Amino acid sequence: MNVDLMRKIDRYAGIPLCFAMTLLTKGLRAVWPARRKPVKNVLFVELSEMGSVILADPAIKKARDVLKAQVYFAIFQRNQKSLEILNTIPGENVFGIRSGSFWELTVDCLRFLAWTRKKNIDTVIDLELFSRVTALLCGMCGADKIVGYHAFHTEGLYRGDMITHRTAYNPHIHISKNFIALVNALKTANPEEVPFSKTLIKDEEIRLDKVVPKSEALDFMRRKIADLHEGYAPETHRLVLVNPNAGELLPQRRWMPENFVAVMKMVLEAHEDVLVLITGDPSEQTEADDLKARVNSDRCVNFAGQCQLTELPVLYSLSTLMLTNDSGPAHFAAVTSMPTYVIFGPETPALYGSLGNCIPIFAGLACSPCVSAANHRKTPCTDNVCLKVITPELVFGLLGQTLEGGIQTGS
Repeated sequence: MNVDLMRKIDRYAGIPLCFAMTLLTKGLRAVWPARRKPVKNVLFVELSEMGSVILADPAIKKARDVLKAQVYFAIFQRNQKSLEILNTIPGENVFGIRSGSFWELTVDCLRFLAWTRKKNIDTVIDLELFSRVTALLCGMCGADKIVGYHAFHTEGLYRGDMITHRTAYNPHIHISKNFIALVNALKTANPEEVPFSKTLIKDEEIRLDKVVPKSEALDFMRRKIADLHEGYAPETHRLVLVNPNAGELLPQRRWMPENFVAVMKMVLEAHEDVLVLITGDPSEQTEADDLKARVNSDRCVNFAGQCQLTELPVLYSLSTLMLTNDSGPAHFAAVTSMPTYVIFGPETPALYGSLGNCIPIFAGLACSPCVSAANHRKTPCTDNVCLKVITPELVFGLLGQTLEGGIQTGS
């Protein structure tokens, strides 16, 4: 299903279902009040965003290490591989939901409800800000404790009232801290606190563990690059990665292809030791081929589709820097030390910036950011001036902070 169809289903089916489930849930709780049992099996739910899996990792680790809980995760099947980058959650504790069609989605949601009962899930944490589907899944999964963001007196999307631990979403702190606030709601001594969670979350709590690839994996990646560029020499070439895609969820995040072409030309002309790799998934090979042809340099390589998702940290560990739109790779790179230059427009780095060595590029127009928890991340904008005002010359100058300084992060 495409994104707009999923939004329509979420709205027109989700609102009445959330209302009905709220009435049913409140009625059942009045007859059979939930018992205050210890937290043992915690399920995190985040379906649609691969980058959010990385941003949620500190919260998942806190639930595992501080609450001493067994952790589980529910996610769309197409995004499931992103959980393997940090391997915080065992594969057998992950439930993948298919989203190719309405029938597949319906069948897997029913399977999910059976799976949560089989796994004895007692606590569920809804990481979503926008989805009514996750509100329904969490409300129906059989858990005693449901932790999630509640609107209180703010305007926003109606998601029913099935949450037992109503947590305030704070639009002024990074989303990773908001995720930790959900876990903190389970730690409070006051089970009736309104709102959850009145805790101080320090910057140190949102650090990510670094991935250190094995030497065999690094050598394998070097051979992959050499297969596509015969003259590649690891001891003399620096790798600059360019990720021009941004996914279908918010196409307004895409910087213009001609700007990527201009920057790549500038980098290659100024630095004879640089090899530019255009990255992406297999479906983006044609787009990458077009960009490579426009750059017209034998030191520009179409690397789209050459890496499995779990191999990306290996590639990043060999590279000098990456230039990318605000998308998943910016967050995947956070598990390495590679400098990552991320172009922001409809969203803000203050809330969604990478937790790694990230250099955000953000014009900060009066209309930016234009997507939020209040509008289902759907902007009316069809003219993304916030990205158009970011020029290739500006970006090239920023990349020079790393390229001219000779900073290397490769192994």
